Amino acid sequence: MSQHLTDAPSTAAATDAAAGRRDWWREAVIYQVYPRSFADGNGDGMGDLPGITSRLPYLRDLGVDAVWLSPFYASPQADAGYDVADYRAVDPMFGTLTDADDLVRAAHALGLRVIVDIVPNHCSDQHEWFKQALREGAGSPARARFHFRPGKGAHGELPPNDWESIFGGPAWTRTTEPDGTPGEWYLHLFAPEQPDFDWDHPDVHEEFRSVLRFWLDLGIDGFRIDVAHGLVKAEGLPDIGHSEQLALLGTSPMPYFDQDGVHEIYRGWRRILDEYDGERIAVAEAWTPTIERAALYLRPDELHQAFNFAYLTTWWDAVELRTVIDRSLHAMGAVGAPATWVLSNHDVTRHATRFGNPRGAGTQVREAGDRALGLRRARAATLLMLALPGSAYLYQGEELGLPDVTDLPDEVRQDPSFFRAAGQDGFRDGCRVPIPWSGSTAPYGFGPVPGGPSWLPQPDSWAGLSVAAQTGDPDSTLEMYRSALRLRREHPALGAGTEVEWLGAPEGVLAFRRRGEGGRDFACTVNLTGDPVVVAAPGRPLLSSGAAPVPVDPAAEPGAERTPRAAIAADTAIWWAI
Repeated sequence: MSQHLTDAPSTAAATDAAAGRRDWWREAVIYQVYPRSFADGNGDGMGDLPGITSRLPYLRDLGVDAVWLSPFYASPQADAGYDVADYRAVDPMFGTLTDADDLVRAAHALGLRVIVDIVPNHCSDQHEWFKQALREGAGSPARARFHFRPGKGAHGELPPNDWESIFGGPAWTRTTEPDGTPGEWYLHLFAPEQPDFDWDHPDVHEEFRSVLRFWLDLGIDGFRIDVAHGLVKAEGLPDIGHSEQLALLGTSPMPYFDQDGVHEIYRGWRRILDEYDGERIAVAEAWTPTIERAALYLRPDELHQAFNFAYLTTWWDAVELRTVIDRSLHAMGAVGAPATWVLSNHDVTRHATRFGNPRGAGTQVREAGDRALGLRRARAATLLMLALPGSAYLYQGEELGLPDVTDLPDEVRQDPSFFRAAGQDGFRDGCRVPIPWSGSTAPYGFGPVPGGPSWLPQPDSWAGLSVAAQTGDPDSTLEMYRSALRLRREHPALGAGTEVEWLGAPEGVLAFRRRGEGGRDFACTVNLTGDPVVVAAPGRPLLSSGAAPVPVDPAAEPGAERTPRAAIAADTAIWWAI
């Protein structure tokens, strides 16, 4: 393979300067850290905040602009920290509040911004509010902060409605009252340990305004809002009327998702963010029926970004990708927001494995698939994503070309949906295995103790995928990412923007141009077919996800225009300077 095809000037101070960029979020590359699996600072087998802090220079050198941390709050860990017991405390498994403060300060010193998860749809059943609600019983003011309802049936033995949990089974659990008798039911769209807040209650609004200020005062630069589309439920909690299982990644209209009332909540949050210096931002995890519905969260007085799940779920197909790119840019441009692009996260199978499986395998894949094909497509998909206008999200380890671990033994799995019948597939543990840093045996530098523990087992084959093994290898996926992120920052046609200029290309090939200041334009060509394709060579090749483009003599092609042409290998992307 060949990646960086021309030399580019080094910009060692670029990341430091990034901290002062205005509208930084319109073109930022944001790196998701899953704290359990990034770096273990104390050797207990669980990633933690000091471990993350120790590896921040790696992220600075990789070339990202910001770090997004999945939850590290005090939690019983029924759903890997998305069941929060105290929104203002760090769980001891990850460190202390001082460690969080140290991490933010260290990141800022390196020119990195820090975004943290906030989980407003639900809390833990160990949250003080919910424990109080159980103690005080039916009709108490404490229960009004949640969705408590009497059951149906002669003795209240049936759930209040037909809603189902994302993790399988009813979205309702019946309580036992203080006197020991069966009582009301409470709503949980996720695990029973995650009761949903009732956002009709003013206490809930005030509590989260306070939580936002707590972390903003600590210096964080923004929030990723978990289940941002789920806070408001339709009035009366109406039945769905069918047995279709609720899906986390679904886009069907539902009475518990994407209700119009969420927008007033986020207008209030935006006012708080705007009170703080430094362009603090909020990013919506909002699964909506259409891209256009997602854009409503990004109107000028609401949130800054929303994850582009339509893009993430699009197959490796030129027509489908062009369609979702055009729709995304149009929808976001209509509200003045940047498009975002993402290929992997902690809830879906890594794209290096998805793209190595047959079409239609979904976002939680159970088979390893064709590893070479998956990696080849994943590398090309990355260059396509990073060439598009707007902001891009990377998931830890994708820069190493990590595949999903599809053969984890059942006894080590911790995804709560794996243990509940008829829920989503429950195979998210495969993308959460701790990443390899160095060495030839597990835990590959994840922790400080050679041969030490790891909360999920790492494959023996990962030694060659570690950061140390790939560093300096011009053919490695890591060095391709480093080159791409450096060029993305340096080239005036890359980063923020709202438009691409599509170029003529053979069937199965995407080609587009982006205009830059000073006449420095850029083009990207992606061959999504399984065979080499001859295309127009719009300029000088900068970077390739695979083999370098091979010049073709126009005279060798009967009837061909006498313009520069090149052969591009199967499933390969090329960046060009024009």
